[in-house]
Amino acid sequence: MHNWPKESAKKSMKLTTKGRFAVTAMIDVALFNHGEPVTLAEISARQKISLSYLEQLFGKLRRHGLVDSVRGPGGGYNLAKAPGTISVSDIILAVDEPIDTTSCGGEKNCHDDSICLTHHLWASLNAHIFTYLQGVSLQSLVDDAKARKNPSLHVVQDLRKTGTRAVPIAA
Repeated sequence: MHNWPKESAKKSMKLTTKGRFAVTAMIDVALFNHGEPVTLAEISARQKISLSYLEQLFGKLRRHGLVDSVRGPGGGYNLAKAPGTISVSDIILAVDEPIDTTSCGGEKNCHDDSICLTHHLWASLNAHIFTYLQGVSLQSLVDDAKARKNPSLHVVQDLRKTGTRAVPIAA
């Protein structure tokens, strides 16, 4: 399991589209991998995420052991682990997206080069967010999407077979 960035971490980022898109793409792989790798083109079409952006994200996810790539015709990506063993925090950290709600990036120089009055509040919130995200598995998100009958799950045709774009249908 990853360690959350310490208060002395040099890099601070808000949760941006990078983390959100990585989680969305991982849910997509888990949902649509029916014994065959899922292509980035399929994810891009279903989730409306740029293909070049997905390539960057999946390079990082692969390096962190969350997905495996399959080359050649019929290639794409598979989960490298069971979805129940992958947490949202694993995904977010794999794409270099630590969450930090402090204004100083944990450097404690938020107010005229010293600690501000609310620094400990925001640092504590960071810990709570991380604990929460550690407790949310990819499998739970997949189960939730299925239970909600998310329209993106109901596609008219399989992209791999037709080469056409997925068309959501109403549930």
